[in-house]
Amino acid sequence: MAIREEESRKRRKMDAGGLAAFFRGIADEYSAEQLTFLCIGTDRSTGDALGPLTGSRLLEYGFPHVTGTLPAPCDADNLIQRITEIPEGQIIIAVDACLGPPAALGCYFAAAQPLRPAESVGGLLPAVGNYSLAAIVDVNSPRPYRTIQTTPLYRVMVMADQIARAAALGFGLTD
Repeated sequence: MAIREEESRKRRKMDAGGLAAFFRGIADEYSAEQLTFLCIGTDRSTGDALGPLTGSRLLEYGFPHVTGTLPAPCDADNLIQRITEIPEGQIIIAVDACLGPPAALGCYFAAAQPLRPAESVGGLLPAVGNYSLAAIVDVNSPRPYRTIQTTPLYRVMVMADQIARAAALGFGLTD
């Protein structure tokens, strides 16, 4: 997914400190049991590993329904199948890495609306999620596929940890 200027107006830009409030707002309406985190990405690309890293961390914090982890990623090849495996009635929080403008590097865009996975690399996948969180892991470039492949792993790991910890704080699973 690439965050573009017109789309960013529909989403709230925040730093790591704003993530817990985003998740608290969701927790005010739904329990962790009613949610499925759909963490999109693959461990075969450093930038795109945000989803599976986040999913694995969410499980460690005790979230009961997580699709997309390091052992079982939810990527472009299996996204549609993995969505059909989510029980009907679950509220989906889609989490994905994306590219964006330089001023947004390391920030998050949150919304009460779906996101379009793989958009930044020209993928045509369905929009997913009742809520979405797009993490700007690198700067959009003329060669987005190469950029996402060569994104620094440390940045991605830190951002995945920030998302999972904020979700756990928001839902009261940690102090």
